[in-house]
Amino acid sequence: MNLSGIREVTSEAELRKIVKEPAQTIWDKDIARIDEHARTIIAHSPFLALATSNSDGTCDVSPRGDPPGSVLVLDDRRLALADRPGNHRVDNFRNVLHNPHVGLLFIVPGMNETLRVNGRATLVADAPFFDDMVVQGKRPRLALLVEVQELYMHCAKAFLRSALWEPETWPDRGSLPTLGRIIKDQMGVKGVPAKVIDAGLNLDAKKNRY
Repeated sequence: MNLSGIREVTSEAELRKIVKEPAQTIWDKDIARIDEHARTIIAHSPFLALATSNSDGTCDVSPRGDPPGSVLVLDDRRLALADRPGNHRVDNFRNVLHNPHVGLLFIVPGMNETLRVNGRATLVADAPFFDDMVVQGKRPRLALLVEVQELYMHCAKAFLRSALWEPETWPDRGSLPTLGRIIKDQMGVKGVPAKVIDAGLNLDAKKNRY
């Protein structure tokens, strides 16, 4: 692909020549607190994306999934997310230790609008609310306590354009590689068939969710 024709945007002034300033109501939709509507969406959301960055600006975004209601709203300014077993990289947690700023995107299945929350996070190893985060008898080892600084709804256009909730637009899963195949190829795994890697991954996902 020829990239010689790229014209970079290098300033906000240049950006605003391309994308006009939004109406004041767009800025005003940030309420910076967890109101009753945000509480309802968080209570129904089984999935969110957590964005962090470290002290040099290197970014990471991580999917987080749990039964609806697992993200606790502690008051109108604070919420808490439980840690669940994963790959032990703890990228987000390492980032938060160096840069507490986080972004959350709450998604509710079938709902095209999303809830965006930005704030400051603290990594905690224990707290009274950990008892309310038990799932399948497992108490989390860690949690993120997030102090809300911005909170607002995001419109439906991205989900409408992607037709995310319309099954007829979904690809045939068989046309996509399995995770075992991807790992085998990307990591150069020799002597182990992809189906064996998939079997191990599937067993781990089944037994070690909590």
